[in-house]
Amino acid sequence: MNKLFRLTCLSLFLVAAASMSGAGPKDYRYATVPNDPLKARIYTLDNGLKVYMTVNKEKPRIQTYIAVRVGGKNDPAETTGLAHYFEHLMFKGTQKFGTQDYAAEKPLLDRIEQQFEIYRKTTDSTARKNIYHTIDSLSYEASKIAIPNEYDKLMAAIGANGTNAYTSFDVTCYTEDIPANQTENWAKIQADRFANCVIRGFHTELETVYEEKNMSLTKDPRKVYEAVLSSLFPHHPYGTQTVLGTQENLKNPSITNIKNYHKVWYVPNNIAICLSGDFDPDRMIATIDKYFGSLKPNADLPRLNLPKEETEISAPIVRTILGPDAESVTLAWRFPGAASREAEILQVASQILYNGQAGLIDLDLTQQQKTLSAYCYPMTMADYSAFMMQGRPKQGQTLDEVKDLLLGEVKKLRDGDFDEKILKANINNFKLQQLYQLDSNNGRADWFVQSFVNGSDWADEVNMLDRVSRLTKEDIVAFARKYLKDTNLAVIYKKQGKDPNEKKIAKPQITPIVMNRDHTSDFLKEIQGSQVAPIEPQFLDYTKDLAQLKSATGIPVLYKQNTDNDIFTLTYLFDMGNNNDKALGTAAQYLEYLGTSDLTPEQLKSEFYRLACSFSVYPSDRRTYVSLSGLNENMPAAVALFEKLLADAQVNKKAYANMTQDILKARKDAKLNQMQNFRRLMAYVTYGPKNPSTNLLTEAELNGMDPQTLVDRIHRLTSYKHRVLYYGPSSEKDLLAVVNKEHKTPKKLADIPAGNDFKALLTPETKIYLAPYEAKQIYMTQISNRGEKFNPDIDPARQLYNEYFGGGMNSIVFQEMRESRGLAYSAWAGVIGPTYLSDSYYITTQIATQNDKMLDAIKTFNDIIENMPQSEAALKLAKDGMIARLRTGRITKMSVIWSFISAQYLNQNTDGRIKVYNDIQGMTLKDVADFQQKWVKGRTYNYAILGDKKELDMEALNKVAPVTELTQEDIFGY
Repeated sequence: MNKLFRLTCLSLFLVAAASMSGAGPKDYRYATVPNDPLKARIYTLDNGLKVYMTVNKEKPRIQTYIAVRVGGKNDPAETTGLAHYFEHLMFKGTQKFGTQDYAAEKPLLDRIEQQFEIYRKTTDSTARKNIYHTIDSLSYEASKIAIPNEYDKLMAAIGANGTNAYTSFDVTCYTEDIPANQTENWAKIQADRFANCVIRGFHTELETVYEEKNMSLTKDPRKVYEAVLSSLFPHHPYGTQTVLGTQENLKNPSITNIKNYHKVWYVPNNIAICLSGDFDPDRMIATIDKYFGSLKPNADLPRLNLPKEETEISAPIVRTILGPDAESVTLAWRFPGAASREAEILQVASQILYNGQAGLIDLDLTQQQKTLSAYCYPMTMADYSAFMMQGRPKQGQTLDEVKDLLLGEVKKLRDGDFDEKILKANINNFKLQQLYQLDSNNGRADWFVQSFVNGSDWADEVNMLDRVSRLTKEDIVAFARKYLKDTNLAVIYKKQGKDPNEKKIAKPQITPIVMNRDHTSDFLKEIQGSQVAPIEPQFLDYTKDLAQLKSATGIPVLYKQNTDNDIFTLTYLFDMGNNNDKALGTAAQYLEYLGTSDLTPEQLKSEFYRLACSFSVYPSDRRTYVSLSGLNENMPAAVALFEKLLADAQVNKKAYANMTQDILKARKDAKLNQMQNFRRLMAYVTYGPKNPSTNLLTEAELNGMDPQTLVDRIHRLTSYKHRVLYYGPSSEKDLLAVVNKEHKTPKKLADIPAGNDFKALLTPETKIYLAPYEAKQIYMTQISNRGEKFNPDIDPARQLYNEYFGGGMNSIVFQEMRESRGLAYSAWAGVIGPTYLSDSYYITTQIATQNDKMLDAIKTFNDIIENMPQSEAALKLAKDGMIARLRTGRITKMSVIWSFISAQYLNQNTDGRIKVYNDIQGMTLKDVADFQQKWVKGRTYNYAILGDKKELDMEALNKVAPVTELTQEDIFGY
């Protein structure tokens, strides 16, 4: 990559570290980059550990990412999925926590490891069953000593949010959002975890990972992605194996391989700690060095042993994959890795082709309605990258026709058949994207992770915009001619059909492990007993934290100033939606294809893109959001253009006819998708056969409609009562000047029209509704509604119950459904509060699980709901975690306005968190148990189960409750 700035040219500074207990001050050197918007400090400790820091004082919290530069590409070929599986095991504890007595536990863990080595090499099914029985028995005995979820309890104790991790081909990354006063405890926990991870709870976690694999088997986008990689990278692990691994490998794991993997790769010279938030960098680096500085590096860190470099592709590689979703075609080209100059130029070329507004694909295909959908994007990875294009066919269109249309747009790029002005517009939009990235601690810290994993110099990251701004049209054309040919690509046809590679594997017999909820390690007690400087909570005062203004015509204007950057969001909020007018969503969709009396749709989209602004009109069931956002310096021009479109949109009959056919094709395609089916089933079970999801224009209504009536709806929209919401850097005076000048409304606004008021069904008796979908997993939810209306007095107890029972990884639901029994990848439950005063409270649960685990899941869910396990220790953690998050949480930016609006809908005028914070501090386990007795126990439910009847035990299911079998037509309404 051409480097404008090298690390050796960076300024180096000596800083005095904070004093550490038992040690004198130490000097730490760090690198910085001129004109860095993050003002990042980059340290390298003596053992090779990288530490990236950027300070952001917006809230007293810190986003922490610990990135290990190892992933699916480093998996041994005989145990694929290992990196991802080990990511799960990193949450199981160490010799210090997660156990009551590691010395007593270790012999059992060693025997489990030995049995798995025998198991994976045994082929006889009877022998394997016997070995697994031994593993299960040993695991049960070991669980009597273990303390499951103690890592999650530690995170709850320090008030962490977002406890999670992810694995890709190149990285395994562990994420925590911690209070600013808990850095010492966080570092102590993480250093022990990374150095001394103990593999326990292995066989139940294996089932969790396998459920995640099951979920992937019905996700056709993942299959397409894997087919692209195997086509482009036949000699690289990107293409020869997958991050989730094979079903066969997952059912034949090796704890020994996993331990060796940890020893080799989880070393400080292969790790980066990436931080963004409210902290003192000098104290932070001293704390990290104190706990991580003693980790031993691996001087012989292996390099990826590849058989050979990928050979040139001289003819299209064509693959076909089968799956339940609608058909599509994907084109992909191979490129060098993310840190290369080629990958950087590809970002610009990709934006010329597609940017969601004014790219070649946007204007030539989407705007002209030549495909049902079409887009492209660069997929960058450390060793190689890929450029992906995908399209879905219209009714009667073939995949090859879509392919040819996509290739036609690439040819335009090669031929220079595009307006050079788009290059400047690209830069404005790249700047906007960077502002959005810098606006959150997640985005800031993740930028560090990507730089570390991809091996790029931070200086090159910071100066990327400067480099790409110098690219010319000639540069892009030459690049496209060299890399984007019609011959050096992969073509993946995604067709409908049953995937022959899916295997049905019966559930193993697992004895639920012991949860030991009331046991606590000395390590956790130490963390709980530590003293930290308290952070006082800051709650919203709606009279001070936002301004309530009025436009010249009396329209309410809610204003919050952005003092951080030049991003703005302007929204016209209407308290009406599709429930008031089922054609409203169709009108909003139609608007995307319309121009004005003097501007074509293509000219409009290009102008918005030039201004680095975008608009949307989105009707939900009960609200309509008319929004404009982008660079505030261009807000007046963008508002004027947007208002022109709303007032002067012109009918396009051809566009409407095309759109109607596309809507009908999209509806047909929706029936093929698992999650679309499940969402429709949940709506049916919640509201009945007539519900917001089925409140659609019929095919006859669509075909018979005069499109002028849709345009009239657009023209009339701003004549209804609404509010104007603004978050941005403009002053109150300047904002009102723009609104008064550009926002076109009549002097008297019309009342909101009456509409369908879909009432959630009460559930006086338990019923089961089963809808068909062929897959290896069922999706299931339970819903109970007794009609109780909003009462702010119960909210503290409700939220504490949800946290204790059905919230995060330390909750009862997670422990019983996932940790103890391995029934699901994810499961949750809770009492959901109303959004409006007319709404009711309702209880809901949700789980996805293997077909033959369904009855176990129902039985377990019902048992823990009815007979809630009670643990003082678990309650203390739930309560302490909530209090810590309430102390350090901050509602900021546009969220201040949305918080105020949400309070208004419930007739409240104060921040609801105030009462929750004050009340839960004095609550006890009895309060939670009393809430469960009054609000949860003894309820009846409507079950929604999406699954394949042929794979389910229907006789046993009917014993749970009467089963009503639904059709797709029932749940979709068409």
